[in-house]
Amino acid sequence: MTTSVKTPVSDLAAPPSFTDALRVWARIGVLSFGGPAAQIALMHREIVEERGWLSERQYLNALSFCMLLPGPEAMQLATYAGWRLHGTIGGLAAGLLFVLPGAAVVLGLAGLYAAFGNLPLATSLFLGVKATVVIIVIEALLRISRRALKGWIHWALAGSAFIAIFFLALPFPLIIAAAATVGFLHHDATPIAGAGASMHARPIRTTATTALIWAAVWWLPLLAVALAFDATILPQLALFFSQLAVVTFGGAYAVLAYMAQDVVNHHGWLSAGEMMDGLGLAETTPGPLILVTEFVGYMAAYRAGGISAGVAGAVVTLWATFAPCFLWIFVGAPYIDWIGSKPRLHSALAAITAAVVGVILNLTIWFALHVFFAEVSQLRAGALHLWLPVFGTFDWRAAVLAVACGWLLLYRHWGIAKVLTMAAVTGVALVAATS
Repeated sequence: MTTSVKTPVSDLAAPPSFTDALRVWARIGVLSFGGPAAQIALMHREIVEERGWLSERQYLNALSFCMLLPGPEAMQLATYAGWRLHGTIGGLAAGLLFVLPGAAVVLGLAGLYAAFGNLPLATSLFLGVKATVVIIVIEALLRISRRALKGWIHWALAGSAFIAIFFLALPFPLIIAAAATVGFLHHDATPIAGAGASMHARPIRTTATTALIWAAVWWLPLLAVALAFDATILPQLALFFSQLAVVTFGGAYAVLAYMAQDVVNHHGWLSAGEMMDGLGLAETTPGPLILVTEFVGYMAAYRAGGISAGVAGAVVTLWATFAPCFLWIFVGAPYIDWIGSKPRLHSALAAITAAVVGVILNLTIWFALHVFFAEVSQLRAGALHLWLPVFGTFDWRAAVLAVACGWLLLYRHWGIAKVLTMAAVTGVALVAATS
């Protein structure tokens, strides 16, 4: 049995060499600050707008697909882009380079945190970084909304998704499922331009083989760790974070609520304050926000056996968190264009993308509140939930830096790396001058 997978013809740039692509994946990995919204924006800018390696439709279809998967959607989107250009080796390169720079930084900061506690220098250094990221996220929101919201129904889905997640705190999977259902039922039967010009077959047995191989890549090392170190905390970490990788949909923010409760209340690996410090470190370093799991793994194992155990705990946690992402993408990626070529399924993906605009707006406001205010509380009144800043904790330094970064990025068109460096240095200087 075979399934036809259609690859659309588009006015794309010539595929880059693997070496050129590696440089871009490494650049994205180093500059991917600010969580999923900023990372999605950065990749869009690098591989769609500036280089034309993916078309707008391919990118948005892939983004919608990744939003349906458990785990970090931005890392999975990077893996898909690498796979699209250079197959499995390209997907591995893009996915690993998206994660490893941030993982190295988080490991170093976790080691320093375990030894010395919270780091004022890191806090001041990343003040400017976070201010820059606010602007990057806002720019992404505007760009993606212009491309994703093509009619009244898309605007309605985006607005409904924002209300559902920001004011009602409804589960992310429910929001995405509802949007997909609306899109599927309210489809446009017009043939999709550029779809289906070329085809190749993907046998079901090939998909099954791919799934078995990557399931083995995920589980066999963890089983080996469990057998070799059964008297340590490592098997517990492997099992907990493997379960987390499967059951948590909606990206890093969905994972955090589930993880924090179990890590603090059930397992007692970290205190609530340490959990928040870990989240702060992950938010201000490059790479997926879900790298906070590495911090948890390090701290839990460090307490049980010192530095070497902490490093082992971080490695086991990283493997359990990110190995499943390659499984999902390498199994599903060949079918994304095929899905996008079917009017009803394409309409469902477009509806998901519209809902994602509302979700990104929610993340934008959430992130901006936590950058500009030292304290943010959540007000609950029945079914309503609302994030409210403590206005007395407003950080004028972050606001000034954000305005300056907005001017440099949006009007002077400086590069992201240059603006991040300037903002980080200025942030350290402002903190030193006002302390």
